[in-house]
Amino acid sequence: MDVILLERVEKLGAIGDVVKVKDGFARNYLLPNKKALRANEANRKVFEANRARIEAENANRRGEAEVEAKSFKDASVTIIRQASNVGQLYGSVAVRDLVEALNDAGHKVAKSAIVLDKPIKAIGVYDVKVALHPEVSVTVKVNVARSPEEAEMQASGVDVMAQVFEEGRDTGGFLEKFDPNAEPGATAEARDEGEEPAQG
Repeated sequence: MDVILLERVEKLGAIGDVVKVKDGFARNYLLPNKKALRANEANRKVFEANRARIEAENANRRGEAEVEAKSFKDASVTIIRQASNVGQLYGSVAVRDLVEALNDAGHKVAKSAIVLDKPIKAIGVYDVKVALHPEVSVTVKVNVARSPEEAEMQASGVDVMAQVFEEGRDTGGFLEKFDPNAEPGATAEARDEGEEPAQG
């Protein structure tokens, strides 16, 4: 389907460009979100008649987005989640979680503004793109950790998971003490209490 773009669309074109897109993309995304018009004679005339207004409105919105982008300078959010010993999250951090965290930090953003290719499934520090306008985007640091202390370590550049495995030490009580004399399956705590392992 040929469409006339009403705003800049990444990887497609700028305002007023006539581009060919898949029918589904046009019907499910571009047309309902008023990002494009079907490219027919009537719509071309309507677009040309309103081109100056459309471009002026876009320039206005871009200006507002550029001002808002300044408030995102060095923006970062911390999300505390439970995770396994190897840093895999139980569940994942999705767009909804990022919107909540940014709103809590005083940045009002729409779900549609967050560009997250796939959900975050492990602890670490991630750069997430926030598109405030088709031509203005900012990057927010998202620090996903199991505790505020771990988040601080990650923020200062420490690779928490690498440290756990290299030094064999725990960053916050997440790894069990290892007792070489314990029966398979017995925890170190059980041995500490003086319980004898079952004799087999």
